[in-house]
Order: sequence, then structure tokens, then C-alpha cells
Amino acid sequence: MTMRKRLFRILAAVNRKVLPKQWHRDLTRLGKARKALVAYRYWVTRNAL
Repeated sequence: MTMRKRLFRILAAVNRKVLPKQWHRDLTRLGKARKALVAYRYWVTRNAL
């Protein structure tokens, strides 16, 4: 496993523990800050896989 992938997996684990989950919300009705949070979590998850 590369160092980059390992970093993203650690970051994804921290995100799961610390950041709130957004899957139960309507993504079209979120504010800008929450949309940015969803985008950040998506980016980290995508790079961790």
C-alpha cells in the first residue's frame, strides 16, 4: 500500500469518528458549509479506496 493511500485511509477513519454523517439528509437542501463537508468526505473516501 502506498503512503498516499495509507494517509487517506487514516483520514477516512478519523472522518468517520469525528465528522457528522450526512447520508440521511436531502443533499439539495444543505447549506454551503454542509455541502463542502459532504464534498470533502467524498474526496477522502474516493482517494482511500
